Amino acid sequence: MKIRAQATQPHPTETEPQLMPDDRAGTPWKQITLFLITLGVLTLCALLLRPFFSAIVLAIVLAVVTQRPYDWLASKIKNRSLCSAIALILIVLAVIIPTFFLAQELGQQGRNTVNSFRNGAHQEKITSFIANRPALASRIEDFTASIDINNAARSVAAYVGGNLAGLLGHSVRIITQLVVMLFLLFFLLRDRTLALASLRSLLPLREDESSELLTRVGDTILATALGRLTIAAIQGVLAGLAFWVLGVPGVILWAFTLTACAMIPGFGSFLVWGPVAVYLGLTGHWGKALLLAIWGAVIVSTIDNILYPILVGSRMRAHTATILLSILGGIAAFGPIGIILGPVLFTVASTLLDIWHARTTRQRSPP
Repeated sequence: MKIRAQATQPHPTETEPQLMPDDRAGTPWKQITLFLITLGVLTLCALLLRPFFSAIVLAIVLAVVTQRPYDWLASKIKNRSLCSAIALILIVLAVIIPTFFLAQELGQQGRNTVNSFRNGAHQEKITSFIANRPALASRIEDFTASIDINNAARSVAAYVGGNLAGLLGHSVRIITQLVVMLFLLFFLLRDRTLALASLRSLLPLREDESSELLTRVGDTILATALGRLTIAAIQGVLAGLAFWVLGVPGVILWAFTLTACAMIPGFGSFLVWGPVAVYLGLTGHWGKALLLAIWGAVIVSTIDNILYPILVGSRMRAHTATILLSILGGIAAFGPIGIILGPVLFTVASTLLDIWHARTTRQRSPP
C-alpha cells in the first residue's frame, strides 16, 4: 500500500516548477529595488538633459507642426535620410534665417525708437504735460531726488563688467541649443514611426488609450503653435497698421512685440497698445491716443475671441480660462517655452483623467 500510494502521487516536475523558498519572498523586494534603481537612473538622465530642455521641446514642436509637409515630401523622396536632410534645410531657410534677420531689424527699430523718444519736441511736450500737474511733478521730483546718479552709474558699470562673460556664454548657449534642436529634429523627422512605437510601448495604457493621448497632445501642439501664432500675427498686423497710420515710431518693433504678447490670450495685446496709447496722450496727441484705444479695444483685442473658436477651439478641447491659466503657469514655470508646454501638460492631465473616468464607469456598469 505504501508503494502504491507513492506511485499515485504526481511527480513534482510534472505539475509545476519547483521554486526555492526564498524566491517567492524575494520577488517583491527585487521589483521594488529595480523600480528604485530605474527611478534614480531616469532622474539622473533628466538632470543631464535639463540644459537642452528647450531644444528638445522645440524639436518636438517643429516635428509635429511640419508633419504634413514632411509626409508630402516623403512621398516624393523615398530615401528617408535624404528626405529628412532636405526637410531640415528647408526649415532652416524658412524659419531660422528669416528669424535672424528679423532680430537685426527689431534691434535697429529699437534704437530708432529710443532716439525718437530723445527728440526735443517730444520731451518738451512731456515736460509741459507734467508741469501742468503739480501733484505728478512733485512725486517725480521726490523719486529722482532719491536716486544717486553716481552710484547708479558705478553699479551699472560693475554689473556690465561682471556679466560680460555671462553674456558671451549666453550667446554660445543659444548656438548650442540651436545645433542640438536641429540634430534632434533630423532624427524625429526620419524616425518618427519608430519614436512613436517606442513611446507607445512605454505607456501603461491600452492601444486605443495611447492613441487618444498622443492624438490630443499633437492637436494641442498644433493649436498652440499654429493657431495661437496665427491669431497673434493677425493682431500684430492690425495693430501695426494702426501704429503706421498714427505715426508711432518703431512700427515693426511694436507690431512684433504685440504679436509676442498676444500669444497670451485675453489681455496680451493690451500690454503693448495700451502703453503706446498713453505715450501718444503724453506727447499731446490726444486724438490719436483715443483712436488707438478704440481700435485696440474693439478690433485688436476682440478679434481674438472671434478667431479662437475657429482656429484653436476645436483642437484644444478646453475652455478659454483653462488655456489662459495653462499658458501663464507654463511661462512662470518654464519660461517662454511654457506657452506650448503648459497647455500640453494640461492636455495630458485631462486625457488621463478621462481615461480613469472611462475605466471606472466601465467597471461600475452591469455586464
